[in-house]
Amino acid sequence: MQLAKPFFLLPRRFDVERLRAEVTAMPADAWAPHPRGIPGNTSVRLVSAEGGENDRLDGDMRATPHLARAPYIRQLLASFAVPWSRTRLLRLAPGAGVPKHADTNYHWFSRVRVHIPVITREEVRFHCDRESVHMAAGEAWIFDNWRLHHVVNPTSDERIHLVADTAGNAAFWQLVGSGGDAGVPRVQVAYDPAQQADLLIERYSMRPVMNPMELEFLVGNLRSEFLPPIECDDPHLQLSRYHELLDAFVRDWRQYYFLHGEDPAARADFERLRDTVRSASQKLGDRIALRTNRVAAHTVLEGRVLSVCLS
Repeated sequence: MQLAKPFFLLPRRFDVERLRAEVTAMPADAWAPHPRGIPGNTSVRLVSAEGGENDRLDGDMRATPHLARAPYIRQLLASFAVPWSRTRLLRLAPGAGVPKHADTNYHWFSRVRVHIPVITREEVRFHCDRESVHMAAGEAWIFDNWRLHHVVNPTSDERIHLVADTAGNAAFWQLVGSGGDAGVPRVQVAYDPAQQADLLIERYSMRPVMNPMELEFLVGNLRSEFLPPIECDDPHLQLSRYHELLDAFVRDWRQYYFLHGEDPAARADFERLRDTVRSASQKLGDRIALRTNRVAAHTVLEGRVLSVCLS
């Protein structure tokens, strides 16, 4: 989700010792390798699709058995009173990091990631755009993951964060907005051994065919970020042709949808349109980047629209 600035510190504090006790009690076989194989990155899945051992971003999200063994983490999440999507413990090995990237896929268009550090040291820095912060243990942060960001753990110790994805609600975003206000106290969320926390968890699944109004909205948001291509004989002509490609895509998708709705018999027509645009985008979108994060336009179109317009 695009935010007004790279980082926001929320006015919340959590019991670090209780968090560490629950995290260090996780069995060794609960820690899974990074889904893209990034060295030194492992995780424990706490909320996942169908509550299984997976890193999917779509589907019926449920608490895993690992979360059932962590009552304070459940209380902590419940204290925000928002629906949660994928939620994990993320561990960086000593000397490991997360390479520079921007989160450009569909999941992140409407969601942010709440970071709550559990085990960390002051030398661990989180970089986003041109800023960097140390997220201290027991704090709660969100950041603009549309911008380029990366993490470095230069220490000889592990770094572990609780990370939870949410779209938030009105109260959550008021909380975010109040975090930088002078005089706003940080609320301490203590562990209550008598509390049985009930979590709000997303049950959202994508439709088989994306509604044309959502498709047009996503494409329009992407187009507002375009920069003219560099090292090009006629950058404005190339950019104009790319806009024409996206205009035609939106119009043709709308036509197919009005003709067929979500009828499975028409899926081949939608697939041909998607694949034609995918191929043309890779050629016309060459060197066209986005203003906020300099990511290639066709890469974002793929992650945010083309890869999910049919499910």
